[in-house]
Amino acid sequence: MKEPLTQLHTEAMTTEREWTVEEIPVLTAAVSLPEPVPAADRTSRRIRRYYQLQCRSFLRYCETYLLPLAAEEYQAALAASQPLPRLRAELTYQVTYNEGGLWSLYTQSREQGPGGQVSLLRRGDTWDLASGYPAALSSLFPRRSGWKRRLLETVEAEVRQREAAGVSRYHEGVRRLLRRHFNPQSFYLTAEGLVVFYPMYAIAPAMEGIPTFLVPWEAIRGEYGE
Repeated sequence: MKEPLTQLHTEAMTTEREWTVEEIPVLTAAVSLPEPVPAADRTSRRIRRYYQLQCRSFLRYCETYLLPLAAEEYQAALAASQPLPRLRAELTYQVTYNEGGLWSLYTQSREQGPGGQVSLLRRGDTWDLASGYPAALSSLFPRRSGWKRRLLETVEAEVRQREAAGVSRYHEGVRRLLRRHFNPQSFYLTAEGLVVFYPMYAIAPAMEGIPTFLVPWEAIRGEYGE
């Protein structure tokens, strides 16, 4: 019987695609996602298929939604005798944790649209290598710990501290927004602890990017277990 995986070795799976209008490049998409090497077991193969599908879905999104926008911008610039735009979309990843049978990362898309406006979208994935399936956020906390309420309280306290120090800005009514936009799938692990994040624009202006909040392992094992 094979020993369960405790770590996962991956390499970058990369691809790039270009779309043209009248033989002029108007949109470029670049993708870099993890690929288990070697994919010799069921879990590794499942993870490989998952990110292959994510790659195809992203390229399909670019062709379906971004290409018409790029073509429209191209025609408008041509008619106005302005510099021809070239939109770019990227999908990248960052492995943040890889030990104890848990493999965690985030993938992030970046779209640069007309006028240089940038849009970011992040997704967190934490895989239980023993089962071969994603780990739920609730599985990181003791049972009946009221983890969601206490987690939001931790995030709210961090928001207040950052605002008081003048290092971050948030929308008015941020406490309500934190609860409204909380997504239990928007997390990943690091050596320091659990990181939860919110979508761009959801709780803060664009200058804040994607707001992230760290909950140290000590708090999860201690305070959340009380």
